[in-house]
Amino acid sequence: MNASIKTQCALVFRSLAYDAGMAGRPTTREAPLFGQRLAGARKKKGWSQAEFAKRLNVTRNLIDYYERRAVNPTLEFIQQAAGTLEVSVAELAGDEIKTATPRPGPAPKLIRQIEELRRLPRAKQRFVSELLDTVLQQAAAR
Repeated sequence: MNASIKTQCALVFRSLAYDAGMAGRPTTREAPLFGQRLAGARKKKGWSQAEFAKRLNVTRNLIDYYERRAVNPTLEFIQQAAGTLEVSVAELAGDEIKTATPRPGPAPKLIRQIEELRRLPRAKQRFVSELLDTVLQQAAAR
């Protein structure tokens, strides 16, 4: 290999090499949901990983870990990150609680009544609404 080609190869290699400002190599798999939420909340604040790490008094590598790889973050970290990002713990951790699916069968009586109320003229709807407000206020006063 002559000197000219070696020099050109070295220049190309230097331009492709990692530098201190790079965030790391691109990931080959999707980040966990927590990491996606954490990164989204951080970016919404306009903070880099380094800025966020400084506010939490941790390393940038730890933030990178939580955003890209952590599948089971600690409650302490979630609480600390949520407080710093000014979001709820539920927003970061996600609402992954399964809600009960409605059972098949007839709708409860109150739901059927509300559906019937929707078909009434506006004046009668107002009357029922005022009556309901009165009953609820009396119940709350007890």
